[in-house]
Amino acid sequence: MFSKGQLLEIDITDSADGQQCFGRLPEGLAVFVQGLAAVGDRARVSVLKIKKNYLETRLVEVLVPSPARVPPPCSHFGVCGGCKWQHVSYAEQLRLKRKLVADALVHLGGFADAQVAEALPSPQVYGYRNKMEFSFGDRRYLLPEEMGLEPAALAKPRDYALGFHAPGRFDRVVDLDLCHLATDEMNLALACGKEFGRALSVYQTHTHTGFLRNLVVRQAAATGEFMVYLVVSAWDEPLMREFQAALQAALGERLTTFVVGVTQRKNTVARGDEHHVLHGPGFIREQLGDLTFAISPTSFFQTNSRQAERLYQETLRRAAVRPDQVVHDLYCGTGTITLFLARAARAAVGCELEASALADAEANARANGIANARFLALDLKHYAQAVRELPAELRPDVVVVDPPRAGLHEDLVKELRALRPERIVYVSCNPASLGRDAKLLCADGAYRPGEVQPVDLFPHTYHVESVVALERC
Repeated sequence: MFSKGQLLEIDITDSADGQQCFGRLPEGLAVFVQGLAAVGDRARVSVLKIKKNYLETRLVEVLVPSPARVPPPCSHFGVCGGCKWQHVSYAEQLRLKRKLVADALVHLGGFADAQVAEALPSPQVYGYRNKMEFSFGDRRYLLPEEMGLEPAALAKPRDYALGFHAPGRFDRVVDLDLCHLATDEMNLALACGKEFGRALSVYQTHTHTGFLRNLVVRQAAATGEFMVYLVVSAWDEPLMREFQAALQAALGERLTTFVVGVTQRKNTVARGDEHHVLHGPGFIREQLGDLTFAISPTSFFQTNSRQAERLYQETLRRAAVRPDQVVHDLYCGTGTITLFLARAARAAVGCELEASALADAEANARANGIANARFLALDLKHYAQAVRELPAELRPDVVVVDPPRAGLHEDLVKELRALRPERIVYVSCNPASLGRDAKLLCADGAYRPGEVQPVDLFPHTYHVESVVALERC
């Protein structure tokens, strides 16, 4: 009945997993659409795969645009893959993100009566990121209109780029002129780094040779402090001093620290094995509420500072910790949530496996004068055993979990159910993991979920954070 490459016309009626959209043919067959479609579009699509109960297709043409469509401001939109929802109004983005959370809880969690609040909007929808990671590349991603052109006809060289890896192509880099999610200072550093690197060799993933690897820029929203972190394959102080001078000429006093990371690892991770601080203290300071956090070049920190503060306040509210209680913060990273919780509790214990993150967490506690927070280096698969070894006065009444996208390890789910804290507060960056884990934690009536609060930390992307309290029954 259908064939690959066949063209169909459908109405886009919903969003779907993997940044796809969804519609149905008149006979009811489901159609998943890849590409920059929007809910409400009438679209022409081409069949990619034919399954028993659905079709996989790609967008060919928008025939009638959705009322939610808006002009994307970025010249790289649709190519770099960094933010795939710029063509959708922000109000519609918030609606879709709330729906992503609700659908996961209903379909994956089995919570038919899930209560999901409206998503909290970001105060800034552009220029909101406090960190950008750019990659140098020796193979520039060619745009469709550039294919087949002779090198002399190209506006940019084929063998040099600084930007983002093209979606699904770790050997190709989309050369960026400007990123709308970045601050002005970040875009100045991008331009400076691109110009400085033109005469230097670039690390090649296929030969594992070359000098320039990554340019990472970080800027604190509250203090304005600005860091440039350059990752290279070998230490060359005279050359790095030249780059420092170029940065300071471009940025002036806005550049508060410059750090060079050196690594010879055979990967593209933007992380040095040794660090050289050429300017400033080697870190920047950010403020969330009345707490101050030092952020080093490789520290994890939520990339939308203003919205992170709202997320942590929502977490604190749902944790509802009393002054006589102990709270544990699992996957605590550099201790941001732990320190928010500590001031409301008798004691707070942060658990984390990454040694550098724990060192930052302890330093942040000292800097903020918080003496009732302690941190444990711990593989969370063994959390229950670690709790049993703690003094009785440090065992948890409330547990907060903020896992990576994969969610909780199944062993940790079992251990949390065995410990039965009064309340488990789940901070999620992946609705699918939240739905799955909440179902496991609440099995057999052990816990029941309260209202879920989505928080949009990543405008123009499909990512959404959310927080929910699971109350012991």
